[in-house]
Amino acid sequence: MSLQVLAPGLLTSVQDLGRTGLRRYGVGTAGALDGYSARVANLLVGNAPDTPLLEITLSGPRLRFDRPLRIALTGAQIDARHDDVELPGWRPLDLPAGGELRLGACRRGCRAYLAIHGGLGVPRLLGSASTDLRGGFGGMRGRMLAAGDLLPLARDAGPAVDTPRIPPWWIAAAPDIDLYRDALAHVLPGRDATEPADALFATSWKVSAASNRQGLRLDGPPLQSADRRERVSEPVAVGTIQLPPDGQPIILLGEAQTVGGYPRIGHVASADLPRLAQLRPGDTLHLRPTDADSAWRAACDQRARLARIALAVAQRLAART
Repeated sequence: MSLQVLAPGLLTSVQDLGRTGLRRYGVGTAGALDGYSARVANLLVGNAPDTPLLEITLSGPRLRFDRPLRIALTGAQIDARHDDVELPGWRPLDLPAGGELRLGACRRGCRAYLAIHGGLGVPRLLGSASTDLRGGFGGMRGRMLAAGDLLPLARDAGPAVDTPRIPPWWIAAAPDIDLYRDALAHVLPGRDATEPADALFATSWKVSAASNRQGLRLDGPPLQSADRRERVSEPVAVGTIQLPPDGQPIILLGEAQTVGGYPRIGHVASADLPRLAQLRPGDTLHLRPTDADSAWRAACDQRARLARIALAVAQRLAART
C-alpha cells in the first residue's frame, strides 16, 4: 500500500524526531522542527512518538490512497479536506479508501504534521528516517516531496469505514503551541554577551523572510557583541542564538550546522522550540531571560503533559476500536 503524491505543496518532507548523538561527527539533527506536534500526531493514530510522518510548511500537498487510513493533523491550523468533507486537527480521523486528501494553506502557524497509522515505510539512515535537506540524505532521497512520489504505508493503515469518521474529542494544543498570541521564548545565557547586556531582551523581534529549517532569522535593532575579536568555530546546538556581523540574531533550528564562528549570545530553552517552529515571516517574537533550573522545570512539565496525553489517547483509541 502506498500514498501517491499528486501535488507536493510548498515544502513537504518526511521527518521523525531526528538524529541524535552524531553532531560530534558533523551530522546535524534534522527531524521535525516542532517535535511536540509531531509526537502528538503519532500518539493520536496509535504510533510510537518517533514514527516517520510528513512535515508540511505553509501550504500542503494533495495525496491519493486506495485503502482506509487513520490520520491525524497537528501543528499549524491547516485547511484540510477529504473529497468534500472538511477535516479538523488534533484528533484521529478515519478516512475511507479511494479518496483524495487535500491539504491547503496554513491559516495560523507555519508547519503542520500529518501522521498515518503504521507510519511511512521510509528506510532509516544513521538511526533516523528524517530528511536532512541541507545534507541531501534521508527521507525521500534527501529531498522534499515531488509530484508522482509513492510513499509506502503499513498494510493495516486504518479501520474500514464508508465515510470519514471524526470524533467529538480532541487534544488542546495550548500551552505548548498557542498560535493566538505573540510567541515568547526563554533564553539561557550564552558564552558571549551583547553590549548593553540586556539588548536582546529590550525589543520585540520580527521573523525574517530569510528564515528556514536551518535557523530562525530575526529583524530588529542591530545588536553588538561585547567582544568584537574574531573567533574560531565552536560547537553549536539546536536553540543556540548566534549574532552575525549584521547584528540580526539567528536562532538555530533542527537543520543547523554543528559548528559556527559567530558569537553565541544565548540559548533558547528546549520547551520553547516547538513554538518557534510555528513562526512565519512577519510574526512577532519576545525573548525573556531565564536560568537553567527554570528551563529544566519547563522541559519536565512539557514531558509530563505528553505522558498524560499518551495515556488519555490510548484509552480513547482502545474504546473506539
